[in-house]
Amino acid sequence: MTTLRTSAALAGALLLGSLGAAQAQEKMRVTLQLPLTSHLGENLQLFEKEVETRTDGAIDVEIYDSATLYTDKEVPQAVGSGAIEAGVASLTRYVGDVPAVDVFYMPFLLNTEDKVRAAVAEGSPVRSALEEAIAETGGEILYWQAYGGAVMLSNGGPIRTPADLEGKKVRVFGKTLGDFVEAAGGAPTLISGSEQYLAYQRGTVDVGMTGVSGVKSRKLWEVMDTITVTNHADIEFVVVVNSEWWNGLDEETRGHIEAAASVAQEDVRNRMAEIEADAYAAAKENGMTVVDLTEEELQAWRDVSQPVFDSYRESAGELGERVLSAAEGL
Repeated sequence: MTTLRTSAALAGALLLGSLGAAQAQEKMRVTLQLPLTSHLGENLQLFEKEVETRTDGAIDVEIYDSATLYTDKEVPQAVGSGAIEAGVASLTRYVGDVPAVDVFYMPFLLNTEDKVRAAVAEGSPVRSALEEAIAETGGEILYWQAYGGAVMLSNGGPIRTPADLEGKKVRVFGKTLGDFVEAAGGAPTLISGSEQYLAYQRGTVDVGMTGVSGVKSRKLWEVMDTITVTNHADIEFVVVVNSEWWNGLDEETRGHIEAAASVAQEDVRNRMAEIEADAYAAAKENGMTVVDLTEEELQAWRDVSQPVFDSYRESAGELGERVLSAAEGL
């Protein structure tokens, strides 16, 4: 009888322990504007797997893709306010609070993989300065997601020189990219990534601007027929966590999440060349024309870009001057 009571008590204790463990599970909701089939979506799923394995399920990562919760432009406020634990946003979405982030969109500044890797390396004077500034918004960068170089999309022919852009409405996703379009004679229109398909389909803009991987994940060949390979800016996304939520986790759990973030960050950066090559191949297979520019044509774009640098220095202040100098020295 005693044995039976002891066994029952033990079973009850185990059940209560199990329920307690379940109740202790912490949710980490992550909002993403792109579909899970995009390379950023795939990367987040890798991060999810790494986190849940390393924490033995104590952190339950939930991904809300395709802007089902928040659009790209809403992520900084949603994460900073604690409305959601984490989110993925284009780095330029922080330009309102930290104008210096647009150093990555300065025309043809970070125009090689080596320069980009040096700029985003942990501890680099560019990355460190920007992360410290963003942390003051209530959210802090957990890791960076590579998105590749910016290209232009059009119908009926390529955008080879600034003259081809003159008078045309152009989709942009950041202030500095808008300055670049204006310097070339175009009219910039700020449109979220999740809304660009409809913008092209409806003719809201004449020219698109995005990363080539987005052409594949969003099937933009259905609404645009030409890619002009300008690579005039480096597009970076960041995974940001709410500071209060993050600081509320114990040190061991934060360490596991940071290790998972490191794995995901390295994976997407190392695969970026392959991702872009696959996207160009898919675009061609689906009827798009891909146009590479001559050195003379690229120089024409560089020649009109000086006002963009002047505007950046004026708006980004001392921090902008510091990270721009660091980037120019890479």
